[in-house]
Amino acid sequence: MNRPRPNKSHAGEHTTAGPPGGLAAVLRHDVPSSAVVFLVAVPLSLGVAAAVGAPLMAAVVSAFIGGVVAGSLSGAPLQISGPATGLVVIVGGLVAEYGWPATAAITLGAGVLQLLFGLARLGRVALSLSPAVVHGMLAGIGLSIAVGQLAVVLGGTAATSVVDNLVKMAGTEVRWPALLVGALVVAVLVLWPRVPRASVVPAPLVAVLVATLASTGFDVARVDLPDDPLAGFTLPELPVGDVGGIAFAVLTVAVVGSMESLLSAVAVDKLHAGPRADLDRELIAQGTANVFAGALCAVPVAGGISRGSTNVAAGARTRASTVLHGVWMALSALVLGSVLELVPLAALAGVLMVVGFRLVSVRRMRALWRHGEFSAYAVTLLGVVALGLVEGVLLGVGAAALRSLHRLTRASLRVEQEPDGWRVVVRGSLVFFGVGHLVRGLRAIPLGQRVVLELHIDFLDHGAYEAIDDWRTGYERLGGHVEVDEVHDTWFSKATKGIPALRKTPLSPPPRWFAPWSHWQRHRHVALPRQRADADPMIRGMREFERSTAPLVRPFLAELAERGQRPRQLFITCADSRVVPNLITTSGPGDLFCVRNIGNLVPLDGDDSVGAAIEYAVEVLAVETIAVCGHSDCGAMKAVVHGSARPGTRLNAWLRAVEPSLIRFHAGESDLPVVDRLSVANVAQQLDNLMAYRSVREAVASGSLRLVGMYFDISAARVYLVDPERDGLEPVGV
Repeated sequence: MNRPRPNKSHAGEHTTAGPPGGLAAVLRHDVPSSAVVFLVAVPLSLGVAAAVGAPLMAAVVSAFIGGVVAGSLSGAPLQISGPATGLVVIVGGLVAEYGWPATAAITLGAGVLQLLFGLARLGRVALSLSPAVVHGMLAGIGLSIAVGQLAVVLGGTAATSVVDNLVKMAGTEVRWPALLVGALVVAVLVLWPRVPRASVVPAPLVAVLVATLASTGFDVARVDLPDDPLAGFTLPELPVGDVGGIAFAVLTVAVVGSMESLLSAVAVDKLHAGPRADLDRELIAQGTANVFAGALCAVPVAGGISRGSTNVAAGARTRASTVLHGVWMALSALVLGSVLELVPLAALAGVLMVVGFRLVSVRRMRALWRHGEFSAYAVTLLGVVALGLVEGVLLGVGAAALRSLHRLTRASLRVEQEPDGWRVVVRGSLVFFGVGHLVRGLRAIPLGQRVVLELHIDFLDHGAYEAIDDWRTGYERLGGHVEVDEVHDTWFSKATKGIPALRKTPLSPPPRWFAPWSHWQRHRHVALPRQRADADPMIRGMREFERSTAPLVRPFLAELAERGQRPRQLFITCADSRVVPNLITTSGPGDLFCVRNIGNLVPLDGDDSVGAAIEYAVEVLAVETIAVCGHSDCGAMKAVVHGSARPGTRLNAWLRAVEPSLIRFHAGESDLPVVDRLSVANVAQQLDNLMAYRSVREAVASGSLRLVGMYFDISAARVYLVDPERDGLEPVGV
């Protein structure tokens, strides 16, 4: 059955819930939201340019390109692209090493590479990187930005690394006016969201306005825009230096910019109920924008979560908001240039410093700690801060890989003593990494004991096999006995025969056979042909069997079909739907020859169906055991106790066979409820009734057959043996 896919619109346009609504909706929703985003983007854009050492006008051009070019092509239309905050440290280093025009050429090359990423449909592949590494990288970048901008707030200039910034700050003479401006911006950014209904006006805009007004008369550096926007325009230049280093710089800008944009697109997706982002299309949009940005000597472009979340919160409905925000940025440079030149650089640094610190998410750290992924996060963060972006990410990937390898190759070991020896339960994948832990556990078992090694494993390499086999050989040489019980697959047996398996055993599907239809069919859709759309649960169960269970049991059934059935037990039990013989005896196809009827009866006056089954089981199949199994809350026993079977019915006639059990019931004593006590007495009586069959008497007398009484407590899911001498229950030994 094909399901509709609501997350892709027909024409590729991504919107929030509901149709765009045409020009009226754009005027009502997108124009106001674009104005709000513009007010947030102005300080962020100028702050990025100041931080990387680029001309401030380059940030305005970058914001225009991010809005108009990336916004028009974006696969996530509600995302706002502009100067990349996540690339501040990288671009700052490139500017210091190659100069601004050469950095623009590197941006252009990175854009071409992003286009290739998108055309190769690598959007989802990029997100396959461990989230711990990605967020550790962002946190490291955030700390690097924050420390660099702190140097600016103190009145100095930002260096290209955290270590250099710390060294410079240690010897910097603090310029108190700049520090006061930066501190004021930080305070406003932290406190403004707590003001009632403050979200109407963006916090960065308020912080910059307050700082600008408060710094009137202060001797602080301020924004300096050229009188002629085209006066400082330059063309990109090819960088001079090692070709490998330049190529690596292009790759770094492309990869980090792509990761920042894709992570932002995914985060913005979570803020609205509309269609999901097309990540490959987003890569193409970002690549195109960076080609334009590089060609026009603008700051590299990337999507940003702070701008995107503001766009959604402000009520944007279509990509028109994104495009218009870019238009407002361009107009601001032309019309509001004199106003922007009043803004202190320390105020922009304060905004960017808070943005950097917010990339270090305590909530994310807690989540990664709970999932056991914090080590990779911490290694990446520290590596980015201390060594650099690429080195930190590589270290983080290595830490994540080692953590995953440890999880995938570590087997759990449980050693427990039993009445007749020891049981060692091993679960997971057994490879040489975990051999030491396994062998230590095995060697702790006292010598000369019976040991059952129970293997629930999906892989066994040669090193682990040899370790187990060497221990088993040595243990048995010293008087012990070892049984290897393979539950999941026969890895050890195959290796012993010289035909080891080479691939992990596929995970089995959920064990549907012990859950009622009403449980798993309620929680999981099972596709049916159209003509059977209203089929009953049995049809659904049959299809699920063919899909998931048949491949697992087919080898056993094929063998049984070839050699015929050879069950060792005749199992007589009630027709009650809650009693599942194979489940409560952990048996499979070919193990039990079953007879089921109302009340698990063996009538003394002879019933052709029951009698024929007993004779066939004993005389033809030569079973070794006949088990009679009763159960709690038995409807047949209730009918006998309450006399509820209507006279003249076949049910009433059938239940006359319980009369000997009633006599036995009245003669005994037990603390069980009346119905359950009758069920136990009935099991014991049916064992006596079995002896009325000649073939049963002869087989019991010769020792080739034994009779066993069982009782299944449904509510407790426990099986008991019935003692026919006292009509009592005996727990099954664990």
